Amino acid sequence: MEPYSCDTFVALPPATVGNRVIFGKNSDRLFDEVQEVIYCPAAVHNDLGKRLKCTYIEIDQVPETYAVVLSRPAWLWGAEMGANEHGVCIGNEAVWGRENVSKEEALLGMDLVRLGLERADTAEKALDVIVDLLEKYGQGGNCAEGEEFSYYNSFLIADRNEAWILETSGKYWAAEKVQVAAHTFDPSTQEAEASKPLSAKPAGSTE
Repeated sequence: MEPYSCDTFVALPPATVGNRVIFGKNSDRLFDEVQEVIYCPAAVHNDLGKRLKCTYIEIDQVPETYAVVLSRPAWLWGAEMGANEHGVCIGNEAVWGRENVSKEEALLGMDLVRLGLERADTAEKALDVIVDLLEKYGQGGNCAEGEEFSYYNSFLIADRNEAWILETSGKYWAAEKVQVAAHTFDPSTQEAEASKPLSAKPAGSTE
């Protein structure tokens, strides 16, 4: 069996030097898939009647989007990870559960990464953006170029002050706020590694 890994990690103060936030991701996508790093400037959208084309579907546009730097497979609209002008960072991984994965075209998890970054200036607001879009449009569709591969998504979302873990299955979701200074998450094993438990949040809510 060949080694593979798709993990996202975050380190928050006081675990870092100079009260910095460190965020990173290791991707296990296809070795011959073209990955590109792109910059998208902030924009004001006056014509809200014009729909936004994501990878597979069109959705409602918002009045303003923030500047983002994205790392993405070149064939799709979204991103595997990125950061915006307000210091919000998001990475996603594949996750499987009891719900059958939908092959019907909807938003990809990678679309949700980009949308969260473009539309939110804090980690918690990005979480809200993602779950609102998830509940409105759903997730689904092929996640690879040249072969059939579909999955649901988990997300690690961070800003300068806090971090959240968001897991989804279809339109179901649950979120936890990271309560430790350093955290890594591997959804393929469904295990969170931290020095103490995360604070539990009710499914479908961040309250």
